[in-house]
Amino acid sequence: MAARTGRQKVLAIVLAGGEGKRLMPLTADRAKPAVPFGGIYRLIDFALSNIVNSGCLKIVVLTQYKSHSLDTHVTRTWRMSTLLGNYVAPVPAQQRVGKSWFSGSADAIYQSLNLVHDERPDIIVVVGADHVYRMDFSQMIDQHVETGAGVTVAAIRQPLGLADQFGVIEVNESDPRHIADFLEKPKSPKGLPDSPNEVLASMGNYVFDADVLEQAVRDDAADEESSHDMGGDIVPAFVRRGEGYVYDFKDNDIPGATDRDRAYWRDVGTMDSYYDAHMDLVSVHPVFNLYNDRWPIYTNYGNHPPAKFVHGSQDRVGQALGSMVSPGAVISGATVSDSVISPKVRVHSFSNVSSSVILDGVEIGRSCQIHRAIIDKQVRVPSGVSIGVDHDQDRARGFTVTDSGLVVVPKGMAIEG
Repeated sequence: MAARTGRQKVLAIVLAGGEGKRLMPLTADRAKPAVPFGGIYRLIDFALSNIVNSGCLKIVVLTQYKSHSLDTHVTRTWRMSTLLGNYVAPVPAQQRVGKSWFSGSADAIYQSLNLVHDERPDIIVVVGADHVYRMDFSQMIDQHVETGAGVTVAAIRQPLGLADQFGVIEVNESDPRHIADFLEKPKSPKGLPDSPNEVLASMGNYVFDADVLEQAVRDDAADEESSHDMGGDIVPAFVRRGEGYVYDFKDNDIPGATDRDRAYWRDVGTMDSYYDAHMDLVSVHPVFNLYNDRWPIYTNYGNHPPAKFVHGSQDRVGQALGSMVSPGAVISGATVSDSVISPKVRVHSFSNVSSSVILDGVEIGRSCQIHRAIIDKQVRVPSGVSIGVDHDQDRARGFTVTDSGLVVVPKGMAIEG
């Protein structure tokens, strides 16, 4: 086991190989962590910003499915000081230990142990790449070192009634940081000792001593019965040995956090949760506050001019209310409300966009009605077309309509007038 004294050398591993099937059609042409979010960001920017703001400046990003746009974004955006030996390096699946691709998150780490050997860290932080949140991992690392845990699992409190949607951590009453059991989507879990109506749900973020993690993924690789998953196989093995500890996300203190957005965490694994997370951004008092400059979310959104609003007479007024409008967008004699508008979007006169998420380069013609829709990049909506108003018509046009009535238009789709 690595020494527990002195300054810890930390390597962060970001698991960014997710296929994101439940986010189709947004993931038809890109990996889930590369999906745009909040106008100017990609989902992976949240994980990377948290890691960097926590002072962990040696980071590898393990990629696999449709990774070109993800690799491009990471390479162009996330540049560190080589003088200090810091880096963010995208690493694709390389078949280093056989002819198979990654068969799970634990296998991804096993096949990438050369990165660990090159860096020789004391501590490894393992995080997912597709959640929206702020977290200071240094506080979790401090607890990990203090307790001598085999693994420390970050967890967020959720209502007891939602337990069947998560991997749930049950704790020892005598030591609430010690994991007693790890249950996958349980029907009848026990509530927390200090809050009987809540459970601790795994966030998919972990801290290990480097040598302990290496041995764990080696043992897992040799187990033919394993699904080679961090949450499904690695963590339960530590729990069975009594070496699993939990880090309660409510204890994480972020500079500049408000009472409203403190301990916010959103898994944007479905179209509806992706949409809901956007609506969290545009409320008058944001449920998740992007404007906290004491813990910034970093990205690179290109060289775009400021957003522009034109026309202001009678019923032809370019305006946006309760919305976020990105650089390069032009709202020309149209009304945008309760929406997120990405760079280089054009909305033409007499159109109305409400409660929607419009991604880069979309052009919306005159006299269009867009409501509760997500429109992916480079779509041209002809004049007079309505989206999200008549769902039978939406389906006939080939759009995706979720059970909640959210309409999704795929990237680059040619829409007939």
